[in-house]
Amino acid sequence: MKPSPHHITACRRCGARICWALTTARGRRQPVDAEPTTAGNLAVMQAADGVLYVRAVTAARPDIRPGEWPAMPHHATCTAQPPRRPARPAGERQRTGVRPVPWQR
Repeated sequence: MKPSPHHITACRRCGARICWALTTARGRRQPVDAEPTTAGNLAVMQAADGVLYVRAVTAARPDIRPGEWPAMPHHATCTAQPPRRPARPAGERQRTGVRPVPWQR
């Protein structure tokens, strides 16, 4: 089974075809490749309300059920470099701690 065309969008970084799905564990959005693959470690399904849900294929649940298709997480296959965070100089580190005043003897 393949995702519906209205679920498919393009990755902002590499331009590949992806789908956004909600994880079944916590309900967070996860990008997955739009093309099903047998090497995938995720199982994607479309619920009755039209929302895509994704779950991990684990040793406890290794089978792909009817209505699901195997997919890869797009983070694993994205050809673009991950965004770089600017390095913070060592002197500008904000220190927080228990003691707001210096030690006194």
